[in-house]
Amino acid sequence: MNINGYEIKPGANLKGAYLYCADLRNADLEDADLQGAYLEDADFENANLENANLKGANLWYADLRNADLRGANLENANLRGANLRYANLKGADLEDAVLWGASLRRANLEDADLKGANLEGANLEGANLRGANLEDANLENADLEDANLENANIKGTILEGLKL
Repeated sequence: MNINGYEIKPGANLKGAYLYCADLRNADLEDADLQGAYLEDADFENANLENANLKGANLWYADLRNADLRGANLENANLRGANLRYANLKGADLEDAVLWGASLRRANLEDADLKGANLEGANLEGANLRGANLEDANLENADLEDANLENANIKGTILEGLKL
């Protein structure tokens, strides 16, 4: 599959790619390098991004519903307003990621690294955060109703206005 001149396939080199509003539903981008890519408003519903490198990528308002992001590197990624409902982020690196206002409802964040992440106003209702590292994260005004925080590290986490 080709989109905007980029070949979409497992292990693809899409570093710095411009894929604004791209339709990547059901795409297989396992192990792909999307570091610094511009993916604002892209549709990744049901996509496979397992172990993908999305470090510093712009995913503003991207649709990642049901996406497989296990082991993905999302360090410093901008996921402001992104839809990650039911996404599998088990073991993903989200250190210093911006998830301001993102929907992570029923997402699997087991063992994910969210150190220093900005989750202000995020919806984590029913999310699995078992064993997640939330050290120094900002959860101000976030919704964690029915979320699983078993063995999660919340040292230094901002919890003002948190809904449990």
